[in-house]
Amino acid sequence: MVKACYKVIPNVLEATGKVSNPWPNVDAGSGALLMHYGLNQFDYYTVLFGVSRAFGVMAAQVWSRGLGLPIERPNSFTLEHLIKKVDHDLHIHHKHDGHKN
Repeated sequence: MVKACYKVIPNVLEATGKVSNPWPNVDAGSGALLMHYGLNQFDYYTVLFGVSRAFGVMAAQVWSRGLGLPIERPNSFTLEHLIKKVDHDLHIHHKHDGHKN
């Protein structure tokens, strides 16, 4: 079934003229396998994909702790801060490229 997805899906999507990358992602293969094994309640697919990705992130965190890497805590920024940061970076970029602004 997975091979069939890779043979059929790109041609169908390319025919629409609206898709830049017509190749099925990993979820297409996973979905085909789930269908094959009788899980055809599509509402559960997103949950299963999300849970599997969460296990991957958790495994990466376990390895990080095991290797003694520091705990990473993402920063929290307001939209105003992000807009100022982008404006600043654009100004610096244009300055280095010789643009006036």
